[in-house]
Amino acid sequence: MSFEITGKLVAKFNIVQRTESFKTREFVIEKSEDIGGRIITNYIKFQCVQDKTAIPDRFSLGDEIKVSFNIKGTKWVKDGKENYITNLDAWRLEQVKLGQQNQVAEAPAANFNTNNEIVDDLPF
Repeated sequence: MSFEITGKLVAKFNIVQRTESFKTREFVIEKSEDIGGRIITNYIKFQCVQDKTAIPDRFSLGDEIKVSFNIKGTKWVKDGKENYITNLDAWRLEQVKLGQQNQVAEAPAANFNTNNEIVDDLPF
């Protein structure tokens, strides 16, 4: 399942080579929301993996971006203790243009005949 969130890019980190064949890169967006008249700001850290690690290079700090991501969770046991980690794996970033965030596409107006019936001129 994939998710999307929009926010301001506030940090980009270097690529980290985790193993010989696995690399990651993290970045952070700032997301502010008005909750009951109070502005709450969250900082959300994402990671890009493998061939996706170059994606943040196209964006500058301060850019408003939309992040498409998956949630990944891992469990492991060490010294008899269970541990869990959750990653937000980003796989696409898009520039958000000013005003685009709140834009809603409107449906085209229907065609009506003289009897106020909807005219369907589609062949199927």
